[in-house]
Amino acid sequence: MNIAKISLLSLCCSLALSSCHPEGGNQTQKSAPVTANKAKTEYFGTQNSFAKESVYFLMTDRFVDGDPSNNYVEQGGEYPTFNRELVNPEGKQNANVGYMGGDFKGIMDNISYLTDMGFSALWITPIVDNPDMAFNGGEKIEFAGQFKDGGKTGYHGYWGVNFFVEDEHLISENINYKQLNQSLKQNGIKPVMDIVLNHGSPSYTMDDDLPKFGEIYDKNNVLVADHQNIHPTELDPNNPLHSFFYQKPDLAQLSDMNADNPAVLDYFVEAYLYWIEQGAEAFRIDTIRHMPHHLWKRFSDRIREKHPDFFMFGESFEYEATKVAQHTLPKNGEISVLDFPGQRAMTQLFENKEASYADIQSYLHLTHGPYHNPYDLMTFYDNHDMARMNTDDKGFINANNWLFTSRGIPVVYYGSEIGFMAGLKEHEGNRNYYGQENIEKASQHIIYENLKRVNLVRQATPALQRGLQVNLDFTQDTASFLRVLEDKSQTQTALVLLNKSDQEKTIKLNKWISNGIWHSQLNQQSHTVEQGVLEINVPPNGVEVLVLNQKNNDTDLYTELDNLMENK
Repeated sequence: MNIAKISLLSLCCSLALSSCHPEGGNQTQKSAPVTANKAKTEYFGTQNSFAKESVYFLMTDRFVDGDPSNNYVEQGGEYPTFNRELVNPEGKQNANVGYMGGDFKGIMDNISYLTDMGFSALWITPIVDNPDMAFNGGEKIEFAGQFKDGGKTGYHGYWGVNFFVEDEHLISENINYKQLNQSLKQNGIKPVMDIVLNHGSPSYTMDDDLPKFGEIYDKNNVLVADHQNIHPTELDPNNPLHSFFYQKPDLAQLSDMNADNPAVLDYFVEAYLYWIEQGAEAFRIDTIRHMPHHLWKRFSDRIREKHPDFFMFGESFEYEATKVAQHTLPKNGEISVLDFPGQRAMTQLFENKEASYADIQSYLHLTHGPYHNPYDLMTFYDNHDMARMNTDDKGFINANNWLFTSRGIPVVYYGSEIGFMAGLKEHEGNRNYYGQENIEKASQHIIYENLKRVNLVRQATPALQRGLQVNLDFTQDTASFLRVLEDKSQTQTALVLLNKSDQEKTIKLNKWISNGIWHSQLNQQSHTVEQGVLEINVPPNGVEVLVLNQKNNDTDLYTELDNLMENK
């Protein structure tokens, strides 16, 4: 019996290669599989066109200052908005809650940075106009503090005041949101717009009722809502300026939009349809769980009435899959979500060298899960609202190897490609300024090199984008799985092998491996499998992806594929 054997010792640790064993551990060799007759059956994880993307997420103000003229360093008077530093009492890395200069020009100047890494979509923080002063109410934010807005500014974009107007800190002469999007699309990047319906700016507890805070303006700059620095429970529901808001507090002192008021939905539908006209091709929805499902069903229906199949994904900061999944159901708007249960599973694995791959499978929900389709979920391991993943270079490399090959649509937060501010929370440095200097040296970083390699493999491999995931074997340090895509547009199977240990691993596979020629996507090697057995050496902290460009011919595999298709 011929045993397929590929030696990958020549690849360095930075090659993101990995190892695995078949389900149930190494098994004895079996007889050659019988060719299965499945010519009329399709197998895929998703047919959603957005599934082919990989997403880079950046906070515009914290990326690159391309135009210092829009920094407004004197803005705010007694409550200045620029460079409001939070000082680390231990004398280490500080944080900041003021504007720091990042803008659309900084993005446009560095589009090649995104495309070089293989990203095909860019999600940026909200672009709409925010207050022009620091908030003087609430509890004062301090270094490493949480859930306090006192002294903070709207640098992040989530304190919207006029949802039809770009914030002045972002635009430059001849560079507005539409022009940014045109440049992105010319370079193969889909613009993802971060939208907010749940809340506006901080709206009460101010020492003085500062301009714009708690106010909402329409496209003609007419005031349509005003909290008037009044506690939510004291708002007058008969006052048209108050009726935009619920009479209850929600997040900090943020205004809580009244989802039961039709005018609220009308306002936001009009605003976000306008931004689609300016080039937005997908929405990320902030704080989606803070508004009722009926609102999102109506919102998504009205958006898709004008733009069929428009892709949206929400942020439901919740680690229970059955709760997160409710947003994905058609009755609730069929809005995908960021996979927070997956984020927790990934960080538990890749922050801890003693953790086992065997413990990561449950969040995938490949069969009988609560999601409308788990393959449409947005997968990630850190973002702006939590601590950056607390691991070393190898941990980030292994996390990316998993992120770009397993089910879901990968999202990487700016800076994680170099381990920027690893382990730090929002007000400890996780939202710190990145800058041109980091961009210029990033390509030499080992995390960047490996992320680029595996991202480009995913970009060139439809099976990794849309294929069913068939788990083979997950052990302490290795994982192996297939991604199978057999539909009207493509016939391709990818075999993924991961090794997160510091030692080379030999992986022997003899389950569900079809006969044929398997081509490595990371080097020039290929091998002919004749008896359904494959044995591979995978380097430390590595990934290997082998592709079979023909229909599978293992009968037992098709039994599993049928099960996955029926129950995903």
